[in-house]
Amino acid sequence: MHALPRPQAVLFDLDGTLLDSAPDLAGAVHVMQNARGVALTDYALLRVQASKGARGLLGAAFGIDNQDPQWPAMRDEFLRIYEQAMAVRSCLFPGVPELLDYLQQQGIAWGVVTNKLARFTDALLPQVGLGHAACAISGDSTAHPKPHPAPLLEAVRRLELRPADCWYAGDDARDIEAARAAGMPGLAAAWGYCDAEEIPHWNATHILQSAGELTTLLRQCAQPA
Repeated sequence: MHALPRPQAVLFDLDGTLLDSAPDLAGAVHVMQNARGVALTDYALLRVQASKGARGLLGAAFGIDNQDPQWPAMRDEFLRIYEQAMAVRSCLFPGVPELLDYLQQQGIAWGVVTNKLARFTDALLPQVGLGHAACAISGDSTAHPKPHPAPLLEAVRRLELRPADCWYAGDDARDIEAARAAGMPGLAAAWGYCDAEEIPHWNATHILQSAGELTTLLRQCAQPA
């Protein structure tokens, strides 16, 4: 694991990177399935779709996509149910609290850049212990969500930094694509909801198996001159 220049900020995806939100996301799907009297989709099948939001979860559970006539109503139903119970079983991944404590001790800012809509992000972060993020950029905070670099560039603007001063960690290929397009190192959070076999094809700057490995990488990185 080679050292990188010491960052002034580390930005994170939310679902599957900082937060294990799959239990509550899958729970909303199961509420919908119970209401329809259909068999519940196995949690393991839903978990791997968690980073893809409603599109992935409803696709796995009901076999529909955004071209289906039922899609708008089912998406809205899913979001309404999820919004009512976003932080029942969701929790920070192992090592995340220690990682954020280390960043704070080192004077390194950290923020969240997610494709979740702001109405969910802003309500959820304080409930799961992430309300002290230096910035929180959601999927509708800019004109384009990830993999477009606009959300990451907006985070950099709010932090008054340069892209090269920041790292971005996420558990989806679009996170690494966005980081690369924004001009910052992209770190693959392999502890998230991603397919381990796909990660080597993302061209990430580093592939990290745990939040603790990110803490180690920060300890190893070059100190400022």
